[in-house]
Order: sequence, then C-alpha cells, then structure tokens
Amino acid sequence: MTTLDVNIMGQIYTLACPADEQAALLAAVREVDTEMCAIRDMGKVRARERIAVLAALNLAHSLIEARKTNSTNPAAGASAQASLGFEEDAQVVAQLTRQLDEVLGAEGKLL
Repeated sequence: MTTLDVNIMGQIYTLACPADEQAALLAAVREVDTEMCAIRDMGKVRARERIAVLAALNLAHSLIEARKTNSTNPAAGASAQASLGFEEDAQVVAQLTRQLDEVLGAEGKLL
C-alpha cells in the first residue's frame, strides 16, 4: 500500500492505494476534480460540501447512463443483471437528487 497526495479543487488529500491501482485512482481524482471545478466555476454554489455532493451525483448519473448504454448494446457484454442494477441505481440517484434539491434550494439545483 502506498500513499498519494492529490489535489482536488485546490485542496490536498493524502490517499492510501495499492501500488497496482494508482493509475485508476489518479484517473478518478481527475474526474472528481474536473467535475467539482466545473460546478464551482458556474458560480451558483460556493460551499465545498455542496459542490462535492453535486459532483458525486453528476458522476453517478454518468455511470448509470454508461451502464444503460452498455445494457442496450449486447456487443458490450452487458447482462440482465446490469440492467437490474441500472434501475436500482437510477431510483437511488433520483431520490437523492430530490432530497438535495429540497435541502439546497435554488442555489444547488442540478441542471
């Protein structure tokens, strides 16, 4: 296990990671940083915690859409199980989005 110092939206985080998974972790960090910076740069949300939650929801939505695309494309090797996972994930994300919209008000609404 190694540790990496990564920068996400201007803040340094020290993360533990197996040596053989460093590239994947760094790719994930880039995705999170890009998403959080994009939300921050829109100027509507200022609180780091709110930005992080909205970024997590946006990334989860992207993942669900990718699963949905894979489940409709047999060449991608998707199975009926992946389709069931999509439905469950979509419901959870929709519920979380509604709850966040209620709590955050207009400032934090997803596009």
